[in-house]
Amino acid sequence: MDINEQIERFSEFLEQYYKIPFHEAVRRGDHSLSVDFGDLYPLEPELAENLLEDPEEAVRAFEIAVENTALQPKHFHIRFFNLPKAQLLRIRDIRSEHLNKFFCVEGIVRQSSDVRPQVTSAKFECPSCGNTISILQLDTRFKEPTRCSCGRRGKFSLLSKELVDAQRIVLEEVPEGLFGGEQPKRLSVFLKEDLVEPRMEKKTTPGSKVRVSAIIKEVPIQLKSGAQSIRYDIIAEANHIEPIEQTFEEIELSDADVEMIKELASDSKIYDRLINSVAPSVFGHEDIKEALIFQMMGGLKRERGDGTVTRGDMHILLVGDPGAAKSTILTYMAKAAPKARYVAGRGATGTGLTAAVVKDEFLRGWALEAGTLVLANGGFAMIDELDKISHEDTSALHEALAQQQVSISKANIQATLKAQTTVLAAANPKYGRFDPFQPIASQIDLPPALINRFDLIFPVRDIPSRELDSKIATHVLNIHRVKMTAEPEIPIPILKKYVSYVRQNVFPHLSDVAAKEIRDFYVDLRNSGDPGDEGIRPIPISARQLEALIRLSEASARVRLSQNITRVDAQRAIRILKYCLMQVGIDPETGKIDIDRISTGVSASLRTRIGTIREIINSLLSKSEGHAVPLEDILEASAEKKIDESQVEEVIERLKREGDIFEPVRGKFQKL
Repeated sequence: MDINEQIERFSEFLEQYYKIPFHEAVRRGDHSLSVDFGDLYPLEPELAENLLEDPEEAVRAFEIAVENTALQPKHFHIRFFNLPKAQLLRIRDIRSEHLNKFFCVEGIVRQSSDVRPQVTSAKFECPSCGNTISILQLDTRFKEPTRCSCGRRGKFSLLSKELVDAQRIVLEEVPEGLFGGEQPKRLSVFLKEDLVEPRMEKKTTPGSKVRVSAIIKEVPIQLKSGAQSIRYDIIAEANHIEPIEQTFEEIELSDADVEMIKELASDSKIYDRLINSVAPSVFGHEDIKEALIFQMMGGLKRERGDGTVTRGDMHILLVGDPGAAKSTILTYMAKAAPKARYVAGRGATGTGLTAAVVKDEFLRGWALEAGTLVLANGGFAMIDELDKISHEDTSALHEALAQQQVSISKANIQATLKAQTTVLAAANPKYGRFDPFQPIASQIDLPPALINRFDLIFPVRDIPSRELDSKIATHVLNIHRVKMTAEPEIPIPILKKYVSYVRQNVFPHLSDVAAKEIRDFYVDLRNSGDPGDEGIRPIPISARQLEALIRLSEASARVRLSQNITRVDAQRAIRILKYCLMQVGIDPETGKIDIDRISTGVSASLRTRIGTIREIINSLLSKSEGHAVPLEDILEASAEKKIDESQVEEVIERLKREGDIFEPVRGKFQKL
């Protein structure tokens, strides 16, 4: 098909099927029109085949057809999306036969360069005859004319040059498409003109998952000697780019979707229906599933007048016995959230979680590569086997969890990256099973300061019970026997739309009744200890948990699409927080809630004992005039204070470890 016929037939297609979208695009001042390949192929199969086989000529013909319309827009482009599945190519499968043809590739944006001007054509003047010569700049190297029509060779003066904005992004294969031990391959993609507009640039930030319709091209490789290599590099020149994965705020909802969401929210059993939709293959754990629904809904991010920001994201930590379906819950949530990253244990490092500074081969310098928490900005990060990540690497999480940003100062790069990410993590206890009598910090080998960053900590216990075990066994066997038994009540696509609508439109405010309910609970619990108690009074709850209560009650109101937080929402938030505190914050010695068991790993009763035994040792040392004190004397003095022998030995071991006392002779102790 010659070019004139292509122009004519595309003009007819445009007039008949895309007249209204085309006119609207020109009226808005857009420089491109997106055409669905699925519309073109049934109506103009020959034209569509031509586009796939010789895209450069076909696209140029289509653009000439647009310029010939009555509107005559300048620099207008036709962008094609929804190519047939046969044209979807994995980056690793690109071969020489695919060169100069139209294909579709998918991947995650790993790096993106700055947007810079690029020459498309240049005009030169011949000094001898004054003739003007136009040269199209199609290669990476700037091209000048070699001779004029008058026969002159040599230097020509540059009159003018046409520049367009251009950007290079590096696309990496998506992990889901890899087999076994394959390394993800990378491809450079060049974007030009309207593909690098500011609104498009948001879609191509590192971490975005995109689908690119592009022409595969070759680029010559220069050897160090200056000669050209016989090997070529492969690049893709993008024609259309669209994000596959969107944050909650980016999902577009139709009127029908909004009607369906409002109808769902009006159901009196909406909470139960949502809870039943979270990991339906996992039996029970209703409290955890309810908290996960609230985590998806999220609280409200608030910026105060003094510049401080209160995060709206809720972080949840699941600690528990092996085989209690923690990973199943995490993988399900990774599928249910529109933008989610899943990492596990030893496979994650501190730089992999936050950000890394890498050598950029293309720009000959250092470049910043985003890690999991930055890539999941505006979405979820699921971290499985959190306890397996080394201490040096978990220290990188402190800032990301609390301040929701990642600061980097390496190799002359000083940067602060956004990490407004909701974290759902799972960890296994050191000794296999969860022990409610031990502080949580000593069980999962994580610094208490990091554990304290989590709003809610749930122990996932596996306790034998004939009735419960019978239900779990029946549930699991039914899933294996009957296909599709574990279908969620609300399917994942609808759940995504529901949460998306909530995050875009529902911003509840705290009513006086709800505020009073939370205040009373907080004040009463903090002052529940008897003032007459000896030793240090336990602190049952801190201001961090107060903020968690507010976030939970906001999320509870959002489930109902309510703009007002009621007393019921506050009570639901209190019930979930209380459930957490009763599981991980109860001091078994006093039977009271003690937040220090979570935040510092040392309960108030233990701190009281340490203080008492320190005083006993100091008093005995002053009586013995500085000589080492025998263990028997310490035990005897402690017995008078009603501290039993095993507790004394535990405290002495702790004081020795911390360097407060030492043992010059076996069984005798001296202060350092």
